[in-house]
Formats: sequence, structure tokens, C-alpha cells
Amino acid sequence: MSLIQVIPLGGAGEIGKNCTAIVHGDDMIVVDVGLSFPNEEMFGVDIVIPDFTFLVENRAKLRGIFLTHAHEDHVGALPYLLQMVNCPVYATEFTHAMIRNKLDEKLGTKGLDLRTMAPGDIVEVGSLSVEPIRITHSIPENCAMAIRTPHGIVLMTGDFKFDFTPVDGKLTNINRLAEIGKEGVLCLLSDSTNVERPGWGPSERAVRDGLYKAFISSPGRVLITSFASNIHRMQQAFDVAHETGRKVAVAGRRMETTVELCSRLGYMQIPRNTQILLKDVGAHDLDKVVILTTGSQGEPMSALVQMSKEEYSRLRILPGDTLIYSARPIPGNEAAIWRTINRLFRMGANVVYESVDPVHVSGHAYREELKMMINLTRPYYLAPVHGEPRHQHLYLEMAREMGYPENRIFMLQDGLPLCMDDTTAWIAEPVPSGRVLVDNSGTAGISDEILRDRSNLANDGIVVVTIALDMERGEIVGDPVIQAKGFSGSSDLLDEASGALLEALAKLTESDIKDIDAVRHTASDVLRRQIQRRAQLRPLVVPTVIEI
Repeated sequence: MSLIQVIPLGGAGEIGKNCTAIVHGDDMIVVDVGLSFPNEEMFGVDIVIPDFTFLVENRAKLRGIFLTHAHEDHVGALPYLLQMVNCPVYATEFTHAMIRNKLDEKLGTKGLDLRTMAPGDIVEVGSLSVEPIRITHSIPENCAMAIRTPHGIVLMTGDFKFDFTPVDGKLTNINRLAEIGKEGVLCLLSDSTNVERPGWGPSERAVRDGLYKAFISSPGRVLITSFASNIHRMQQAFDVAHETGRKVAVAGRRMETTVELCSRLGYMQIPRNTQILLKDVGAHDLDKVVILTTGSQGEPMSALVQMSKEEYSRLRILPGDTLIYSARPIPGNEAAIWRTINRLFRMGANVVYESVDPVHVSGHAYREELKMMINLTRPYYLAPVHGEPRHQHLYLEMAREMGYPENRIFMLQDGLPLCMDDTTAWIAEPVPSGRVLVDNSGTAGISDEILRDRSNLANDGIVVVTIALDMERGEIVGDPVIQAKGFSGSSDLLDEASGALLEALAKLTESDIKDIDAVRHTASDVLRRQIQRRAQLRPLVVPTVIEI
């Protein structure tokens, strides 16, 4: 019996690290290889990527990786996967241009099989074929993926909205979506991020009026923070700045790289004599300057966050500056964003994050647009992705209201395959999945144990105990020495803990003392238990043994 498996390895029941495998027999493709960002409990973690164990174990079946668009939550983990598997990577010309620098930084592009596709192409990959379909989002060359299987089409919308006045003039190919629906969509894997929002989402062009009013009414410089990949937003900033007589500078390495790349390749049209270098901002009147900057998600090393801490040597916030927050917070980043905004207010800046005339619109479909996608494509099965459980739940409620029975709608979770044959569909046993944490060094695989230690260190400090051993005699020499840093407990508490440790060490036999690991374990266990029992604190306890 021929079986189609849709296996989300990321992006189902969460926003971010989108990665989905489609399997038929001995052929497998992957759509998107994205990352997500850490929450505040993940100390020292830079990014979160999917667990690629399933793909590595089945790499002999892997026929290609297909990328819907160039946002980090869809392509950011690609360098890590390509370190483990070797297969063709299919993307549009723009998406390839955007990921090339990242690939060069991590592993180099020499030897990689990067293949360009365009909307309307049909790529044959074993018993499957893939057709990208142009669809609007907040970045150029965004595509839905129509994956033809022996049982029908699996349609992955990727991120989408129905924008009828897009900044680049390239509309969603609605006719093709309808044709795909007539051909037969077996399953629709739909973006569900904005299902809570009724009606239709505003066009990206709606931001223009908000920017215009801010530019003409602000008495000083205007700073705009947005995602470095939001090409259409930056294009509008350049256009409105030119119209209002302002010059535009760019702050932040990633945004500088994106503007240069998109301008060179023709994806951005910068009006003549509008862009200036950041170092030349001081040569212009304050009310004649706009600065595009990274930092919309409160990233610690971003240009805006460093400005808010007065640590950015290339530019300082001045009283009278206006910051336009032109982005939507990624879940988990809210606290860092508000801290940045509050610091900017204290420095005398005016921060615009909500406005009658919008300064940000979402790139994701609202409820009526989601319904339109269903009605255009008429899928047999429905499975919302790119959303947290509440989004998926509301999407399935919407599907029920549209007449879909329970046996044709599915609540997907990472690692649980959706299996479909010629008569039915079901959720199968889980495959290996989860999260892999990558720290600031770029090293993947930060364990939960390391996270726990970092959390304890951040919350309750560190206690170091040093024990001297005479290994020949099997004796402990002198009393243990306890030192603490960042620890809020009293000295009496440490004295009590030291006494409890002495009692425990006195009970060790000669053979126990010659086992250094046993001594370390005893010291760590006794101190942790004593401190937690007496003060409800959990410092990181580090036992050190010196042999003499």
C-alpha cells in the first residue's frame, strides 16, 4: 500500500524552526530548515534549531531541500543540516542570494548543490515533484509549495497573506492556486499565525502613511527598527524619506548587508542621493535624517539595543529622536523589547509602537484570508502549522464551521507523522524530534543540564568547595574551603553547610576517599541539600579536589 507521510520536525505547535519532511517510499524531501529564538530562561543560547536525527538517519532517501522564502525561521538552520547531509537545495534566486552569506560564514558554499527554481517550475524528485507558487508575504519571491504525490497534492502555504497592492507589484498567483485545487489537493498545511485576527489583513502599503506622518511631524532624527529581511518595509522607508527630504543611513551589519545586496540585485530601488553612510549622519540637520536599524526583537548585540545602553560607538541616541518600532514581537522576546523601549524613553527619545496610522502590518493571513485559501484549494485534509496550539485549535474550529468533519482535520505536533493512503489518514508513532540549542560560539547541542547550571548560576550564584586529599593514605587533609560568588545566603548558612560536609566526609572509608569522583559527588550532594533545605536556594555547586 502506497503511503504518504508528512512529518513536521519543527513549526507545528510553535512559531519558528519550520522544517517538514514529506516521505513516499524511498523518496523524501524537506521543506524549509528554520530556526527560532531562545526565551529568557535559555542563558547563553543564541538560536534554537530542529533536531535533525530523523533526517540524518534517513539521508539515503533525501532527494532535496526546498525553501519557501528567506526569513530566518525558514532558512536559518540550513548550515547546520548541510553539515550532516548532502543533497540539492532548491530556492528562488533571491532566497539563494540571501542565504549565501550565511552558508559562506558557517561552512562555505564550495561543494554545495544549490539550485535555482522559479514559480511555475516543476522539479522532479524521485516519485515526488515540487511546484513553487508565487504568494505574497513581507519578503520578495515567497512561494507556496505544491508537492505532487501518487495520492494527490500536499500543498504547503508557507508564510502568506493575500496582499492585493504589494510593494513590489507581484500578486499572489490566485489562478494557479485555484487550478491546483481543481487538480486535487490531498492535504493543505496552512499558516495559522493570525487566525485570531478577524477579517482581512491590511496591505503592506498601509505602512506608508504611518511612516509619512512620522517623518514630517518628528522634530529630530527618525530611527526605524524592523527585521533586516523585511525588504518591502525598508523600500518604503527609502521612498518616503526621499519624498519628505530626508536622508537614510543604515545601522547594523545584517541590515547593511541586506540593503547592499538587494540594491545591487535590483530587489530594492533606492532613490538617487537618498542613502548616506552612518558616519555622515552628523553632517545633516537632525530633522533631515532617517536611520534604519536592527534590534526589533531586543537582540543583545543588535545596533539598537547597544544604542539604548550607550554602547554603540557609531551612533548615540539624542533627546528628540523618534524611534518607530516597525515589527511584531516574536513570542518570548517581549521582555527584552520593552526593556529597550524603556531605556530609549529615559534617554529622551519618543518611541512609536502603536499608531492610528499603522507603522507595522503583519505578513501573515488573517481569518478571512485563511478561509479564502481553503476555498481556493479545496483540500481533502486540513492541518494547520506555523502556529502555537491555540492558533491550531482556532483554525480547526474555523474548519469545522466551514463543514470539515473530524476525520479530515488534524492537530499536528513536531515529530508526529501524518500518514495518508488512498482511503484514510492517521497520526502515526513519533519519530525523533525536538530542539537543539546553539550558543553564541555557534556550537550546537547545549544540553538541558548545562541550561540548568546556567540558570542556577544566574539566579543563586556559585559555591565552590575545595578538598585536599592524601591519596596514598586515603585521608582528607585539613578542612574543606568554601567560597561563594553571587550567593545571597548568609555566612552562617555556609558555616552550617561546611559542618554538614565535614560530618559526611568523616563517614567515608579509606577506599571511598581514594575515589575522587565519590568525594566530589558527596561534597556536591551534601552542600546542595543543606543550602536548599535551610534557605530554598539552588546555587551552582562546584567541588574541586586537590591531590597531595
